[in-house]
Amino acid sequence: VLREPGGTKVGEKVRDILLDKNNFISPVTEMLLYASSRAQLVEEKILPALEKGQIVILDRFVDSSYVYQGYARGLGIEKVKLVNEIATMGILPDVTIYIDITPEEAMKRRGKREADRLEKESWEFHKKVREGYIKLVKEFPKRFVFIDGMQELMKVHQDIIDVVKKYL
Repeated sequence: VLREPGGTKVGEKVRDILLDKNNFISPVTEMLLYASSRAQLVEEKILPALEKGQIVILDRFVDSSYVYQGYARGLGIEKVKLVNEIATMGILPDVTIYIDITPEEAMKRRGKREADRLEKESWEFHKKVREGYIKLVKEFPKRFVFIDGMQELMKVHQDIIDVVKKYL
C-alpha cells in the first residue's frame, strides 16, 4: 500500500512542495512535480513489486493527474497523458476506485484539520475535479468502479473492501 504523491524519500519531498499552502505552483510545474514523484514511485516501488507478483494498492495514481492538471487546471488530457506515460513507463491500474463526494461534503468531513494547497482551491476548481472524474468513469467504465461517497462512512469503507477483495 503506497501513497501519492510520496511513497519514496524523493516523493515525500515533492509532496511537501506540492501541498504547502504557502506555495504558488503553476499548472505545468504542478503536472511535472506530480509526474516526477510518480516516476520515482514506479521505478523504486511499483515495478519491483509487480515483478515479484505482488499486488500494489495506491491511494491515487495517474487518473488524478488527468483530472486535476488535465481537466481542472485546463492543461488538457493529452499533454498530461504524454508526460505520465513517460513517468509510469506505460503502467496503468487494473482498477481505479472513484469515491464520489460533493466538495461541500468533503470539506465538512475534513473537519478542523488545516487545509493544504489543493484543499484551499476554489469551489469552481473542486467542481471541475469532480466533473473530470465522472467523465473518466464514463469514458473507461471497465477500469473504474464508482462508489457513492455520500453514504455513511462505514458503508463507503465496506464498498471499498468489497471491490478490493475481488482483485485479491
